[in-house]
Amino acid sequence: MSERKRCVSIYPGSFDPVTRGHEDIVRRALSFSDCVIVAVAHTATQRKQGLFEVEERVEMLRHVFRDEARIVTTEFTGLLVDFARAQGASIIVRGLRAVSDFEYEFQMALMNRQLWHDVETIFLAPDVRHSYLSASLVREIASLGGDVADFVDPLVRDRLYEKLGRP
Repeated sequence: MSERKRCVSIYPGSFDPVTRGHEDIVRRALSFSDCVIVAVAHTATQRKQGLFEVEERVEMLRHVFRDEARIVTTEFTGLLVDFARAQGASIIVRGLRAVSDFEYEFQMALMNRQLWHDVETIFLAPDVRHSYLSASLVREIASLGGDVADFVDPLVRDRLYEKLGRP
């Protein structure tokens, strides 16, 4: 009987900041992965105004997932498929909140497979409690004085408020 190949998945993103929705996707990816690499991209694929430095995001992610040894947090530059190949990851995990996310994510999945035929993209829908949640909405709510405690880990909330000069 042959030994089962280790399944490594990669969940790339900006995570600016990491939200409960991101957490949900990563933890559910563990159901089909031996290891999930949460990879913070140095270069955003979509035009986004960043709040946290990449190193700060990695640090927050490490805190959030500190209880799970099968989750590895790192950063990367360059093409995602090159990074995935170097890490031994053959699955890219992406979260889809709404139909509006699908067109862009589908195009990226097809392009990634064109660049490296051995990679598969798996789309996960978030738990319904997080289906409306995005990092940009969390940043906006926090910047306007709103409470984001339900949307992010307490450490992330504190760092967000500190970055925005809030008490």
